[in-house]
Amino acid sequence: MKDTHRHQGKRHQLVKIIQAKGIESEHVLNAIGKIPRHLFMDSGFEDHAYEDKPFPIAADQTISQPYTVARQTELLNINPGDKVLEIGTGSGYQAAVLLEMGAQVFTIERQKELFKKASLFLPKIGYRPKKALFGDGYKGLPEFAPFDGIIVTAGAPFVPKPLMEQLKVGGNLVIPVGKEVQIMTVFTRKSEKEFIKNEYGEFRFVPLLEDKN
Repeated sequence: MKDTHRHQGKRHQLVKIIQAKGIESEHVLNAIGKIPRHLFMDSGFEDHAYEDKPFPIAADQTISQPYTVARQTELLNINPGDKVLEIGTGSGYQAAVLLEMGAQVFTIERQKELFKKASLFLPKIGYRPKKALFGDGYKGLPEFAPFDGIIVTAGAPFVPKPLMEQLKVGGNLVIPVGKEVQIMTVFTRKSEKEFIKNEYGEFRFVPLLEDKN
């Protein structure tokens, strides 16, 4: 569990790469520059940890491309102290980025293996979500709603209604919508009944599945 000067240097290069691709938020860039991404991956992939690519993790899932993590986080547009719901804990990397930025993170994972791994690992490197749950992301977390922001880290064939309902007025839901290819979509809640929808180009994610595994 070492984070060497070599790792830090590679991270610095990664920040430059995603900045060149259009990430502007200093808070997001600082978080990416600080978090040891190589620790979230199998040691066999360690040399590739700071390339701007997704990589396989357990349970046929992936750790998202750093640019994608940065873009979703930037679109979420959060402030320190904001309550954020993450659907799809995965490796825990996205949760770490949000925690590094000062968010109170509530995160749900449907794959038992990933849930256990991330729940044990995140506190070891100093990142503690408010709540990490094994459950069905389509249902959200009504008992802790409303949230200042909701981020979905898997491709959703449709937008789950409970997630829209659990968003605070003024908050953003960032969700990749589509089957084969997803469109990064942001729903901003303007009032109890009114949402504004914006789209931000094509991405590819593993599918968002219902229920638990």
